[in-house]
Amino acid sequence: MSAVLALVLALVAAAPSYAQQALPEPIGAAGSVQVAFTPWDDAEGLVVAVIGEARRQILVQAFSFTSRRIAAALIAARKRGVEVLVTADRDQTRSGESSRLPDLVKAGIPVFLETRYAAAHNKVMVIDGDSRDPIVVTGSYYWSSGAQRRNAENVLVLRRNRDLARAYFENWQRHRADAQPYRTEKAR
Repeated sequence: MSAVLALVLALVAAAPSYAQQALPEPIGAAGSVQVAFTPWDDAEGLVVAVIGEARRQILVQAFSFTSRRIAAALIAARKRGVEVLVTADRDQTRSGESSRLPDLVKAGIPVFLETRYAAAHNKVMVIDGDSRDPIVVTGSYYWSSGAQRRNAENVLVLRRNRDLARAYFENWQRHRADAQPYRTEKAR
């Protein structure tokens, strides 16, 4: 055996085996699915409308958050008594002056910055996740104005699937547990 082949085999043997991790169980199909594709469909308008349906809670995971309309809808939800909580990618937040996160914090919405990952790339909302009619919003769509006008993106709105909402809720909780309050990050 050549030295190069021996080295490759040793590296492969030492690498972590992701195949040993258990695969997630399938979640049964339930409820309805609504989809929008940018730039042809008004994905931003769909997200805003769905935020307007929230009654108790909205959990947000954001990579980039520059959409004034989505920020305004979250602030309006907060004003009508809906609990709104946001996790966001720390580095993406720092990279642009057009971030709407300061607006959310000023309106009393807790924002937490994810620092554990190279990129906290989730784009998710869990709306009334513990209700009979939960809503999960996900897809490639960034919470940004550019995602509507300049990008080819998609948004999925998944309604009335409690098991799916629970999975996204639990994932949000894991991310929140590792995140740091936005105020603390800004004070550094």
